[in-house]
Amino acid sequence: MVALSQSPPSAERLRAVDGFLAEAWVEQVAYDARLRDLGVQVRFDRGVAHLTGEAVDAGQLRLVRELVGRLAGVYGVWGRVGVAGRAPVVVDLGCGGTKQYPGNLGLDIFPAPGVDAVADLSGSLPLADDSVDVLFAVHILEHLIDFLPLVDECHRVLRPGGVLHVMSPWWGHVNAVADPTHVRLLDVQTIKGICLQRPPGSPRWYPLHAGCDGASIFADLTPLAPDADPPSPTHLARFFS
Repeated sequence: MVALSQSPPSAERLRAVDGFLAEAWVEQVAYDARLRDLGVQVRFDRGVAHLTGEAVDAGQLRLVRELVGRLAGVYGVWGRVGVAGRAPVVVDLGCGGTKQYPGNLGLDIFPAPGVDAVADLSGSLPLADDSVDVLFAVHILEHLIDFLPLVDECHRVLRPGGVLHVMSPWWGHVNAVADPTHVRLLDVQTIKGICLQRPPGSPRWYPLHAGCDGASIFADLTPLAPDADPPSPTHLARFFS
């Protein structure tokens, strides 16, 4: 967890870190036989890894996500990757006029260019069960008094192995309180609570990645089946205190 006194990295430092991460990934690919002939491209932007291209199967995509996420300085692992010839279904929640990747389905409460369907994110999502590969909730949760129903809806619509990408202002940064439409304050420990401190019978999540850059928190979550093993203490120790 980031200390309250820590300032977010400067744009110059973030560019330098992105350069380091790109070099580290090239070396990883060169020395790891599992990544030979990889069809997934990895780009780094302000500490967020962006995965595009195509994986031969779901296992290869999981491997790439895991290995990229282990690199020091990565805050989140986002992506739009096809698997075995099938294009992914990717949805931007509360996208406004800006989508994370062209071709994503955009949902928002207000109609705007780029919004494909108007939907109240505090209610049910107009999406079928197990129909989505990737969901983006970028600067959304802080606008909802109770965001857990939306998180539960994300669990419902994601396919097994799907990923929910969260980005929100960190509570210790001025951005969290400067916008009067923000009604919730979040921390990386909030993500821990979503994954581990829900009542019995609530949808369960496995944290693939979580972090904070001093201004924003990031989390990549995948649904857990009701009978699946919980994340191990060693895995949780990577992200949570």
